[in-house]
Amino acid sequence: MEEIEVTIIDRKGKEIITKAPTDMNLNLMELCKANELPVLGTCGGMALCSTCHVYIESEHQLPEMSEAEEDMLDSAFFVDDDKSRLGCQIKITPDLDNLVIKLAPEAD
Repeated sequence: MEEIEVTIIDRKGKEIITKAPTDMNLNLMELCKANELPVLGTCGGMALCSTCHVYIESEHQLPEMSEAEEDMLDSAFFVDDDKSRLGCQIKITPDLDNLVIKLAPEAD
């Protein structure tokens, strides 16, 4: 099993450095939930809500957004056109080693 390191910045600015396996088909939403961070993932990873909205803070090249992800981010709050992604749509792969993400603010 190969593991990568991912840094997650919570909504209070605290950095959580975590290890993530690359052979379990996990995504960033599931990694956040496994670390007991306040990420709801209400739709279960189907890109039907934005409760796993994160900002990509590192310079990693990520897979292109699906149309469903783009549509959901179009209706989400606090979107940053350069950094916003849905955590449920980003699979944990070896090329994401040292990825840094920040949890987006919750919508009121």
